[in-house]
Amino acid sequence: MRRAIYPGSFDPVTLGHLDIIKRASAIFDELIVCVSVNSAKTGGLFSPEERVALIRQVTEELPNVKVDCSRELVAEYAKSHRARVLVKGLRAVSDYEAEIQMAMVNAKLYPKLDTVFLYTRPKYAYLSSTVVKELARYGADLSDFVPRQIIEQVRAKVAASGQDYL
Repeated sequence: MRRAIYPGSFDPVTLGHLDIIKRASAIFDELIVCVSVNSAKTGGLFSPEERVALIRQVTEELPNVKVDCSRELVAEYAKSHRARVLVKGLRAVSDYEAEIQMAMVNAKLYPKLDTVFLYTRPKYAYLSSTVVKELARYGADLSDFVPRQIIEQVRAKVAASGQDYL
């Protein structure tokens, strides 16, 4: 079985993330979307458990996609789940520079682990969870940015956080 891990913070999951998930799930027998708790990113809009629930909600029609959460190193997580491939999305050259360095570190930690890079479709190249949160704070239309099933949850979370500007 070809199992891959797609790690990320997904705070919240965007249409760009969902595009990578769909494309990777067509390549691999099983794709585990792993909400990784990033020590460099403090807090977050959604808790890791809430992010898992949101991703499950938008991937329910993809039977070979599983969603999980981990606080361990991605390489250790992949090893413990007997996955030999990480999937990473690339939006720009700057993403490549950071991701290739991380791929080398992960391969050092788990030599059987490879990283596969999927380019982001041009219509999502500008998109990030940070952009989504900023747009939500200003009450912008989110329909081109996040899956429709979770738009109201994103709006409600931003409003509850007191970070909205309206």
